[in-house]
Amino acid sequence: MVAFNASEKILESSSSANPAELASYGNLVLKSSERLISTLVKQTDTNDSVSFTLAAVEGQVFMVGPQVPFEKIPRLDTTNSSMDIDLIGIAKNSNERSAAVAFMSYNTMENLLKPDFFNISSDTVKTMMSTVISATLPKTTNTKLTKPVNFTLKHIRDFDPSGSLSCVYWNISEWIVDGCSVLKTNSSYTVCSCVHLSTFALIMQTSRPAESDSQLDLLNLVCVIVGLVFFSLALLTFALCQWSSGVNNVARINICISLLLAHLLFLLTQRFLSLIRPQQVLCAMISGLLHFLFLSGFVWMFIEAVLLYSCVKNLSQISSKDREVLSSGFLCVIGYVFALVVVCVSVGLVPEGYGSEHCWIKMDKGFIWSFLGPVCVILVSNTILFINIIITMRSTLIKLNADVSQMKQTKIIVFKTLAQFVVLGCSWILGFFTKGSKVLEILFLILNSQQGTFIFLIYCVLNTEVRQQYRKFFRCLCCVKQH
Repeated sequence: MVAFNASEKILESSSSANPAELASYGNLVLKSSERLISTLVKQTDTNDSVSFTLAAVEGQVFMVGPQVPFEKIPRLDTTNSSMDIDLIGIAKNSNERSAAVAFMSYNTMENLLKPDFFNISSDTVKTMMSTVISATLPKTTNTKLTKPVNFTLKHIRDFDPSGSLSCVYWNISEWIVDGCSVLKTNSSYTVCSCVHLSTFALIMQTSRPAESDSQLDLLNLVCVIVGLVFFSLALLTFALCQWSSGVNNVARINICISLLLAHLLFLLTQRFLSLIRPQQVLCAMISGLLHFLFLSGFVWMFIEAVLLYSCVKNLSQISSKDREVLSSGFLCVIGYVFALVVVCVSVGLVPEGYGSEHCWIKMDKGFIWSFLGPVCVILVSNTILFINIIITMRSTLIKLNADVSQMKQTKIIVFKTLAQFVVLGCSWILGFFTKGSKVLEILFLILNSQQGTFIFLIYCVLNTEVRQQYRKFFRCLCCVKQH
């Protein structure tokens, strides 16, 4: 038994060894163990067993003779594994009518026989999910199995449902799957069925994490910051500039507020993700708040589309009667309460749906549709509204007075309509097609992060009244500096 403990010294020196040396050390330990374990086998007329537990290995030897009193031997157990074998059937096919089986579990053998020796795929991360076990038939003349042997292997690491499990055996220099298969598995253990005896293990393959694209991360950071700056400028413009009495900026202001807070929160979350992610409750709360802010932004986009349709339909700004119905308070109730209701219902139905790896909505169980569903409805509704706007414009322009330039009016209104459609979520449509395309992903990133820029350009820079107030402001600023 001293030799078993001596294997610890080999394990301690393995950290600096190359793969070939590790495999050689592993084979040496296995052969030594098999030779030593065979010394525990002794002749018996009925049955006998020996168990042992050491720091590096634990195991059990079971022996049967010609007069064994039962038809099936008990299951052989170690701390993290067990084996079912038809040892009596093997003994009956032997000339001596006797047989012995040795079952061992190596607690630290994975340091030598590493999971990376499983060479089936280089694009996956391989994890040893069980202790390395070994099963032999020492001092038995007939080693042919009558039935497949089943090994129950307890998972020694967290089980990833997306991973692929393989029952493997050691073949001199590598792990291979020939003759072994997964019979049953759950989150706690896996049952392997093998048609031969050897040294076995359970290896899980998972997809290799995508390497961080530093250039894309930098582009995302710059674009989001630029978008946040223009969201802020647009908010200041809406709040401080004097607008004509017929202009209703409530929807535009709330679009800016919702998306400004959403993009800012998302940016901060990604910057400090390593600190936030371990706090599962905080991560879930952030994902729920992001869900609410982005969704409320879409609802305000829909409200803005309705206001635009009313404006075009009446050939002017919304009438005073409409303004009483669509008051600021009423619009705020629609804009925020609807998003809040969706989030509350989502939490009630699937409370574990928030808090993904990136502190966003989880993709499993279809929970992502708590966000995509309302977004799709709003985008379709906006599209229908814009088609009606174009039809209404066409019929209205035919009736315009002769002194109005129909061409000029058509260009201005069509431009505003198309620009409005971009602001109200056209860029999000692109998000449904970005999977697997780097170009579309970058385009989506730029368009989505620059919604604040689009709002500032369309409603502020391209507005004559606002430009005049900007000029007046800068003139005053220059006069103050001169004095």
